[in-house]
Amino acid sequence: MDVENIFWYGHDSFRIDDKDKTIYIDPWKLPADAPKADYIFITHDHYDHFSSDDIIRLSKHVTRIFCPRDVFKKVGESATALAPGEKIVVDELKVEAVPAYNIDKKFHPKENNWLGFIITLSDNTRVYHAGDTDFIPEMSGFQTDVALLPVSGTYVMTASEAVEAANVIKPEIAIPMHYGDIVGDDNDALKFKQGFSGETVIKSPLK
Repeated sequence: MDVENIFWYGHDSFRIDDKDKTIYIDPWKLPADAPKADYIFITHDHYDHFSSDDIIRLSKHVTRIFCPRDVFKKVGESATALAPGEKIVVDELKVEAVPAYNIDKKFHPKENNWLGFIITLSDNTRVYHAGDTDFIPEMSGFQTDVALLPVSGTYVMTASEAVEAANVIKPEIAIPMHYGDIVGDDNDALKFKQGFSGETVIKSPLK
């Protein structure tokens, strides 16, 4: 499987190019020359995931934003609010909002209804962006080809916990994230790669 159309900007920020459409997930601290967005997905309202400055810079008049309900209240009518378990079709994309929360920490409570996303692209490739989460029971029901998983611990799964999650989800390719900024470093990504039974692609962040 080719993941050359998936670009990492560090932390949890990704761009996915799907035919002539540009998808962003949790854009934060993006370079000035980042392409404009057709779709922006926001997992939750922490500043390093919901960045109004980046959203404004990436947006054009047709940009559509998808986010949890608390973010919707801040973005307004240009956005679509989603809750865990909701599914929608957006042009050629199929989108499933899935839970993202902490089990043994207080940073991302389950009751906040914050999100991960499973996005089915136009070629039927399923990409799961986990958001900020621990290894949660719901993951056993997720089906995806590519999984973007946090690995740094403290606020999210550790590398070892992410390995457990990946070995349950069983994506064809896993891409570690949520390290190298705020918390975590390259060693977390390498530890994940050593433990995951499938293929790991470690992306270099675009600057």
